[in-house]
Amino acid sequence: MAPAPRSRPMSRRLLAKALLPLMLCACAATPAGESAANADAAAQSTPPVAMSMRAPDPLLDQALAGAWRSPENVARDVHRHPRETLTFFGIETGRTVVEITPGGGWYAEILAPWLRTGYVAAIPDPMAYPEDRRDYPARAKAGLDTLFASKPEQYGDARVVAYDPAAPVFGPAGSADAVLTFRNVHNWRSAGIAGAMFKGFFDVLKPGGVLGVVEHRAAGDVADEDRSGYVGQDQVIALAEAAGFRLDEASEINANPRDTRDHPNGVWTLPPTNRHDAEDRQQYQAIGESDRMTLRFIKP
Repeated sequence: MAPAPRSRPMSRRLLAKALLPLMLCACAATPAGESAANADAAAQSTPPVAMSMRAPDPLLDQALAGAWRSPENVARDVHRHPRETLTFFGIETGRTVVEITPGGGWYAEILAPWLRTGYVAAIPDPMAYPEDRRDYPARAKAGLDTLFASKPEQYGDARVVAYDPAAPVFGPAGSADAVLTFRNVHNWRSAGIAGAMFKGFFDVLKPGGVLGVVEHRAAGDVADEDRSGYVGQDQVIALAEAAGFRLDEASEINANPRDTRDHPNGVWTLPPTNRHDAEDRQQYQAIGESDRMTLRFIKP
């Protein structure tokens, strides 16, 4: 299905200026000194900045304050802005939400206890890989299984779906209200499966369903073989639109204008991975986590 045409936006700087009060309110978790820098980054973003006007689900705040969340994960809220991000994506109690490749379970710690049976963790099936490439997906699956088993009261209702990355199916067609992916698109592009993944997202969503994408943002388009971990925002939009999605809104919730994107070990140079020399720690801690796009798409 062809995406709906988008109307011509107003000047990016005028739009950012008009929305600055909303941006400062929505980004309250950001240190005060970052507000002006974030506004400037917003003015230069593509597409123009827009902020969701939704009110947060009260049960989301309960999940964010849950004692089951690891202290290390809670400490990263200031960088990942889960309250603002999930509200922007329109996630609410009673919805069916598929999280793609939850990794160590950072968002699963929030989503699974909150959404209960509505939370679906979609993980790559280790058996879909050649034997010499099964180790990483097997360890990721085992880690998520361990997390869910450790606190059955919080995670016992979560559902897990294993998918074949070459032909991904994330559930029955039209069964999900939202699909969320956090910092995964660069991996799919380098593996040559990004198109198949976005098609799978489209298929599992109901008409009107939301695809929420957070990804490390490059300054512009990057080559297919790029290994920096960053992706051009226009490239992500093109992938979604090719699968049939319509871009609904873009947000600067997870922007970081201090990120120069030219680090020796790509995005992994920065926190939380910190793949750098010990003497450079202060430099990269001052930058913080990567600059990230936050995009909300709709299945027409």
